[in-house]
Amino acid sequence: MITLDRITLREIRLPLREPFQISSGVMTERRIALLELHDRSGATAWSECVADDTPNYSPETIDTCWTVISRFVAPRVLGVPFEAPGDVHDVLERDFRGHGMAKAAVEMGMWGLESEILRMPLARLIGGTRTEIATGISLGIQKSPDALVEKAQAALAAGYRKVKIKIKPGFDVAFVRAARAALGPDAPLMADANNAYTLDEADALVALDDLDLMMIEQPLAWDDLVRHAELQKRLRTPICLDESITSLDRARDMVTLGSGRIVNIKPGRVGGFTSSLAIHDFCESHGIPVWCGGMLESGIGRAYNVALASLSNFLKPGDVSPSARYWERDVVIPEWTMSDQGMVRVPLDRPGIGVTVDIERVEALTVRRQELR
Repeated sequence: MITLDRITLREIRLPLREPFQISSGVMTERRIALLELHDRSGATAWSECVADDTPNYSPETIDTCWTVISRFVAPRVLGVPFEAPGDVHDVLERDFRGHGMAKAAVEMGMWGLESEILRMPLARLIGGTRTEIATGISLGIQKSPDALVEKAQAALAAGYRKVKIKIKPGFDVAFVRAARAALGPDAPLMADANNAYTLDEADALVALDDLDLMMIEQPLAWDDLVRHAELQKRLRTPICLDESITSLDRARDMVTLGSGRIVNIKPGRVGGFTSSLAIHDFCESHGIPVWCGGMLESGIGRAYNVALASLSNFLKPGDVSPSARYWERDVVIPEWTMSDQGMVRVPLDRPGIGVTVDIERVEALTVRRQELR
């Protein structure tokens, strides 16, 4: 039984090691909302809201999530006894549209809290079977093909099992072609457009077909499954849907329409672990491989991604890069690391999310705080 008596909301500012550019903008610092959930038993767990500070990836932002969590999500869960963390999902969905990232921050924290109460690793609690996770890297849009090649070569030399190349019109075919030519026919490359194209610009995406990519991620609008289905008919390369998949129903629609052949499950995007597990199981039953993308999370959010990616149908390397990929210093101990073979270990030797939050580091980075009781 879980009964929350308090949620502490914090916003921290975590500077990136280097600017990260996608089709919709450049980020140099990450505003992150962290939650500390307190159970009446005395157990505590941390979770993270993955929303950005601008509505370019999702309609949600850190500021809308802060308001929604404090005014609408927290009142539904504080003081309410839950038999299991999976029960939280339905409570947050009842007469409550959207705001999946705000809901996920609390819902996932409840899974973390249950794993602490049961003294069980989070991965085991949700049915994970892997002891380590194959890891890919996401490379932001570069200023030139040569610059991209240099970073991609370094990534493969470091052991990464997949190189995701961010693209947008004008920074696409020549860049990816240069990477393929330099890295060879067997290098595990994919492209990610973050909604940057329309069907009128599909010729560039079709040209990528000759480069034997693992997938092309989210080329068209985030809410458009119909045109993705039209595009997939023109491509041999699998389309992977990311922003388009916000629920189990959207995954079902993708399969019905033929809008894609791979799904990127980000638990913070789909409303939490309960929805993620349902999407995972549905895709597995329909032969659709999945993988876990990243949202520039701190080590707290990454802990939940690692646990999720330990499930059986996560067949593609995920964006679960080590802490040092993005941060000079993370907010967890130990920081997340990667082996020379590109694997991240699932922390099955300790209960909860598998890492300890560095409270002093978090306090030093905190710019606002709110207690919800």
